Amino acid sequence: METRIFRGGRRAGGIDPGDRGLAYGDGLFETMRVHRGGIPWLDAHLLRLQRGAARLAIELPEEGLLRTEIATMCIGRDAAVLKLIVTRGTGGRGYAPSAHSEPTWLLSLHDAPLPMQEIDVAWCKTTLADQPMLAGIKHCNRLEQVLARREVAAANADEGLMCDAPGNVVSATSANLFIHDGDGWLTPEVDRSGVAGVCRDWLLRHAPARETVLGRDTVLRSSAIFLCNAVRGILPVRRLDAREWPASTEIRDLQRQLADAHPGLA
Repeated sequence: METRIFRGGRRAGGIDPGDRGLAYGDGLFETMRVHRGGIPWLDAHLLRLQRGAARLAIELPEEGLLRTEIATMCIGRDAAVLKLIVTRGTGGRGYAPSAHSEPTWLLSLHDAPLPMQEIDVAWCKTTLADQPMLAGIKHCNRLEQVLARREVAAANADEGLMCDAPGNVVSATSANLFIHDGDGWLTPEVDRSGVAGVCRDWLLRHAPARETVLGRDTVLRSSAIFLCNAVRGILPVRRLDAREWPASTEIRDLQRQLADAHPGLA
């Protein structure tokens, strides 16, 4: 794994023990698919990063430098995953952030995941907290997902669906959910919990899809179901509990559209 660490506009040799990202998860991250030496959805990822930074009042590194370093990391890589983490930087002990903090940011390059044709999914008992101030953004506090992934492994599944405290389905542990109700595609709202994924945003703009509140029964009654994220693209769900779904022409059509927009997700 290749890693580069920066403090503000200069390279750093490591993470400061007082970094607020390490101490409190006070930061944001993006996980981006590299394809043929570039990131097809880089603009969308940086736009989400900017929205999250504005919400948390975190200063971002200079965009030109950020783009240059990302481009350098991608050179010669046909297929990979690039992770960007931006924290508020160092600060004194205690929750209160400094009025002027220099951001710490990391770039790490990872092998692309093996392709998956369809997946088995399990329900997770771990729920997502209701917190509108953090909903939608990809902040660094992911303990709910860590706990849920333990459940997924125990169930011998590929992914897990997570609900909020009232029992509404929100997302998978690291992907967004879409179901087909016979008329069109539906995806859970992420205004109180969950992450507004880059692939999800693309599908909301280019597919006949809309946001709504989804209960477990609605998900199980759907005619087709898939998960999606910006690293793996669209993943058709084969099984959830005792419910199984056959191959879907609607999902295949969306996969073809997505491949045209982002060849790395073909």
